[in-house]
Amino acid sequence: MSTMIETAIEIGVDDLTGPAIVESLSEHLRCLAEVSPPESRHALNLEELRKPEITFWSAFHGSDLVGCGALKELTLEHGEIKSMRTGKGHLRHGVASLILRRIISEAIGRGYRRLSLETGSMDYFKPAHSLYRKFGFTNCPPFANYSPDPNSVFMTREI
Repeated sequence: MSTMIETAIEIGVDDLTGPAIVESLSEHLRCLAEVSPPESRHALNLEELRKPEITFWSAFHGSDLVGCGALKELTLEHGEIKSMRTGKGHLRHGVASLILRRIISEAIGRGYRRLSLETGSMDYFKPAHSLYRKFGFTNCPPFANYSPDPNSVFMTREI
């Protein structure tokens, strides 16, 4: 059963030029700087998110940016979830689940067999761990160019 906000959210591919998404991603990087040491921050900046192997979506409730997420192609069969974020005023309203469903749907449509992600290991990231587990992700070793890091949790799922 959808909540009122879920039915009113529109998710679309974003070119990362609008002021709302630029500010949201800047805030995302600032928040990560408060909880993660520099060597353990794997969030991408705007220029990195604009690379052709990355598709970025923003979620709007009317004109209000409520969240975002991205899918990076690692190989023709493996994608990585990047830049998942829900706006502070919209936490625990299903926004992240909607965005994650959109990313998973896109990955399936592309023919990927696996989706993986990296997130922090600190308490700040516990809601993210719960979200990903709810969608069938399990812990895994580092993938792609990541190295073991006590400040990181690596997760994956077959699709």
